[in-house]
Amino acid sequence: MTLSAGTCMARFPVSGAQDGKQVRYLLSGGKINEAMRRTLLLIAMTVAAMQTASAQDRFDVFPTMSEKDIPYRIPAIAALPDGTVICVADFRHSRNDIGIKKDGRVDLHVRVSPDNGCSWGEIKTLIPGKGAQSPDFMNVAFGDPCIVADDKSGKVLLMSCAGNVSFPKGTREHHQGIARFYSEDGGQTWTAPEDIAESIYEQFDGISPVKAMFIASGRILQSRYVKKGKYHRLYCAVMVNAADNTKRNHVLYSDDFGQTWSVLGGPETAPIPTGADEAKVEELPGGSILISSRTEDEGRLFNIYRFDNRRKATGRWGTMAHSSGHNGGIITEKNACNGGLMLVSVVRTEDGRKMNLLLQSAPIGPGRTNVGIYYKALGSPGDYTTPERIAKDWEGVFRVTSRPSAYSTMVMQADGTLGFLFEEQTHCTDAGGGYTIVYERLSIDEMTGGAYTVSSGR
Repeated sequence: MTLSAGTCMARFPVSGAQDGKQVRYLLSGGKINEAMRRTLLLIAMTVAAMQTASAQDRFDVFPTMSEKDIPYRIPAIAALPDGTVICVADFRHSRNDIGIKKDGRVDLHVRVSPDNGCSWGEIKTLIPGKGAQSPDFMNVAFGDPCIVADDKSGKVLLMSCAGNVSFPKGTREHHQGIARFYSEDGGQTWTAPEDIAESIYEQFDGISPVKAMFIASGRILQSRYVKKGKYHRLYCAVMVNAADNTKRNHVLYSDDFGQTWSVLGGPETAPIPTGADEAKVEELPGGSILISSRTEDEGRLFNIYRFDNRRKATGRWGTMAHSSGHNGGIITEKNACNGGLMLVSVVRTEDGRKMNLLLQSAPIGPGRTNVGIYYKALGSPGDYTTPERIAKDWEGVFRVTSRPSAYSTMVMQADGTLGFLFEEQTHCTDAGGGYTIVYERLSIDEMTGGAYTVSSGR
């Protein structure tokens, strides 16, 4: 389907319509103002309503069947080299974030696929929260997981918030813990949690003091470029409530697979210095680090760290840029929500040219509805020289669901498909405080209407 309006053109490839689930659209041609973009997006959604992925590519990993059930929230996903996929989520007895309710119990549940998401084992308890009666503060609750699997050994690192203090009420003396777990057997068993919060907090003391912080849920990034010793470097983003109540993001890195962490660029410099929220990081071609942060305004906030010396992690942050409808960027209408960030090596179908495709998942809106994946081709270094270049002129979006939906994360699997994990009101409303955590296997070809395919040399 193609819609034209003067110098504007919108092309909407639609296929396999079934029952309200997916749509992809492209906006191309001349100048398209924000009002026109919103209008065309609404038309595209209407035309392609009731479209869904095939049943074998979609699975309710952690179902919440009714408002009376203990609800699930906050998805995290990792993929191992052998095709194993590990999903983790909060199981919220408290029906809320850590520290909000007096009892406060939150467990972490885990579910594993041995075959790139084609089949799934049983739901297991990774660790139970013990509730407020626990004499050990950290064991009251565990939530907001983030995860990564080593690209060679398959060793898995998981981190989460822990304790019984909410992020807004945290102080330097009394705050959430940061729990660390490892698995050496594909997510079947896990080490006991270790609280590593103090080793990170103390790096800010006397320089840029913080009252509270947490590592954003979802996927921890493993570098393709930097390897020191046994492992490639890890990166993750933290949300910080500073001593002056400023909300900002910093990026942490580890060269020993999560044993120790340092602040990228130093604690004195925040890539998202104000208006920050949950953030994700990705490695651009050449190794620079991109951060994308949720914002209370529409869209996302971006910044880039460019290295002087990658091995020593020295370099500097650029200037934060806002991506939204005003610059052809990411439109998240009337919602602020966590989402995934990923770079994929692709081939452009029309000319066979190899390039990279940047993906950002988020609810398209309005509100927390219509979770989708925005994409933008990075064909040359000029496309990602500055945060401003990253922020503008995104190519299209693939709508994954038409239902109310919220947090999402994604990982590239061993078979070249994208494992996408997201919150959806599949069986009931969110009155019970949670969602069903849904997994879908997606292909880049499907997402982009055949414009790109995954490169065999990814």
